[in-house]
Formats: sequence, structure tokens, C-alpha cells
Amino acid sequence: MTAIAPTAADLARRYVDVWNETDPQRRRQLVSEVFAPGATYTDPLGAVAGQDEIDGFIGGAQAQFAGLVFSLPAEPDAHHDLARFQWHLSAPGDPDPIAIGFDVVEIADGRIAKVHGFLDKMPG
Repeated sequence: MTAIAPTAADLARRYVDVWNETDPQRRRQLVSEVFAPGATYTDPLGAVAGQDEIDGFIGGAQAQFAGLVFSLPAEPDAHHDLARFQWHLSAPGDPDPIAIGFDVVEIADGRIAKVHGFLDKMPG
């Protein structure tokens, strides 16, 4: 049976799942599934390359914003091998996010190859 490749919008949703996974072993597994081995992540707070560095960057953000969760306020907009989406960071169930961002992801071979992140609202 042939596996169906995820769409760019599917990968954008799974990307948010990675950011919300707080179990380090499970998160690392998700990073391996969602990100290409040589994937890059760049936003105003940092630039990292490879699955290990991406996993470490996400773990650092989780430590800084413990107890908060990422969500997608709307469906990702996707075409070809690209997806763009806004995300919110808030306490579970809180409709007022403390942070808002906008990411563009590039897809290659069914996984995220590049993330270009922008921060629209940050706490403090």
C-alpha cells in the first residue's frame, strides 16, 4: 500500500503539533517526521539548521513559555510546496494570545525544508 504524501496545509498543522509536544522523546520523533534532515528555521529570535537544532530551539521556547500552547486561528493557505499561516501562543482556552506570529514553510519530499518566521506580537 502506498502512503499518501501530506499536503502543505497538513504539514503546517503538524508543525504546530510539534511546537505543542512537551515530551522530549515524542517531540524529537515528530521533528524527524515533519522536518527534512537539513531543514532550516529562521525567525527574528534565531536561525537554526538540522533536526537536532530545530528540536533544541523548540525545547528552549517551550521552557520559556511553559504551559502555553500554539494554535492556528485559521486554516493554512497553501499552494504547490508552500504554506503560510498565522499562529497564536496563549494559555489553553484563553482567546487572547500573548504572542502572534506568521510563518511561511517550504516543503520538499513531503517534509518541511525551510521555515521563515515573523513575529507580529510578543509579550512584554
